[in-house]
This record gives sequence, structure tokens and C-alpha cells, in this order.
Amino acid sequence: MQKLPLFARSLFLILALVVAQSAFSWGLIGHRVVGRIAQSHLSKKAKKEIKKLIGSESLAWWANWPDFIKSDSTNKIKDPWHYVDLPGHMPKDSFIAALKLLPGKNLYTQIIEMKKQLGDYSLPVTQRREALYWMIHMIGDLHQPLHVGRDEDQGGNKITVYWFGQKTNLHSLWDTKFIESQSFSYSEYASELDIRSREENEALSAGTLEDWFADSHEASDRIYDASPDEAKLGYQYIYQFKDLLDTQLHKGGLRLAKILNEAFD
Repeated sequence: MQKLPLFARSLFLILALVVAQSAFSWGLIGHRVVGRIAQSHLSKKAKKEIKKLIGSESLAWWANWPDFIKSDSTNKIKDPWHYVDLPGHMPKDSFIAALKLLPGKNLYTQIIEMKKQLGDYSLPVTQRREALYWMIHMIGDLHQPLHVGRDEDQGGNKITVYWFGQKTNLHSLWDTKFIESQSFSYSEYASELDIRSREENEALSAGTLEDWFADSHEASDRIYDASPDEAKLGYQYIYQFKDLLDTQLHKGGLRLAKILNEAFD
């Protein structure tokens, strides 16, 4: 895919805003928060190589592209790239073993593949640029816990909940409505979250990709346990899960920076 001209990219984003945000993972805001935080933690080498791919545009600018292309029927085959589904409450070792055995292409396999493509300078620039778009987005998806959810309810899509009296589903609540209730722009939200020390950031971004998946799996278990079908959720739920929401967004940004730094090292 060639880089779009400026007028086309502007139209592209305007149209995206018209689409219901409930169709998107982490919503527009969440993915951009992850991209904005990552931007502040890139190495000099990563910044240089990313500039060759997207010029002066930011990671946040392209963070939602893989969701926008869902309307293109030729990209339907890539829908499984956004998630993995495994049974709940699995011990970490069992979860990681099962994750590695999942058939086909999925969020786990494609993060590995896109990282490999980003670091392969023999590939066409257009292919590596698209790999960057996907990587920005998929690391965001990884940290929306219900993208590491359960098959029987399609990652919470089949669980009806009422958010301050409004009927929705658990997946949509965590994609958009919970984040929107914080009433921040993506840049404000990123600035509020990215305030920890270097040592704290290193601890949050530590571990392997498999550790990160297990981390989100554990978070999804907490969410499922507290969010039964037909649950009426509101201020108590915000009190219970606000810290998890913020931590997942912050981890997503720090870990995206880490994996991009490694890819371009």
C-alpha cells in the first residue's frame, strides 16, 4: 500500500470519525493514547527509521488504520489479527503454551511477523510502512484485555451490560465508553498517564511478548469476573477498574516503544 496523499489522508480520517466508534478496538482515543506515549519513548535509531516510513507524521496519526480498513472486504481475512481467544483463568504457563499452539494468523503471530518485517530492510518500503501501521495498532489491541478474551462470548461482545443505564456490550464498554467517560482528548490522556520515572517505566515494559499476553489474559479474567451478563455498571465500576484502564493504556505505549526500538535496532 502506497502512502496516501495529504488530501486523501484527511478525508480518510474525517470519514473514520463518522463511523461508530464501538466498531473499533480501544476506540479512536485509546489507540492514539498508546501511539502518543510510545512516540515519547522511541530510541534515536527508531525515530530515524520511522521517519523514513511515515515522514513527520506521528504514531498516533496511523494508530487506527487497521480498523478503518475493515470496511474493505479484501481485508476481512485480517480480522483475526486483532485478537486471540483462549479459556479463562488459565495458569500462566498453560496459557502461554496454548497461545503458541493457536492455529492460523492471529494477534500473537502477526505481532511477531510485523516486527520481523519492520527489521527486514530488503523488503519494499510500502510493505514495511504497512507493517508499522499494523504494529502500532496491534500492540494497542493487545492491551485492551478483551482482545485476549474468550471465544464463547467473542471477547465480551455477547455479554450485555448497562453503562449508566445505556445498553451496550462488555467489549464495546472497554473499547470506547469507559475511555470516553474520562473526558480527555488523546493527547491530554497520554500526558496525564506518562508521568512515571524511568525505573517505573522499565518495570512496566519488562518481559517478553508472551508475558504481555499473559498479563492481558489475567486482566481480562478480572473484568469477566466483575462484569456478568445484564450487569448494571457505573461509578462503582469506574472506581474498581480506572487504575487497570490507565495502566493498560500506559503499558501499551511503553511496550509499543520497546518493540519498535528492538525492531529497528
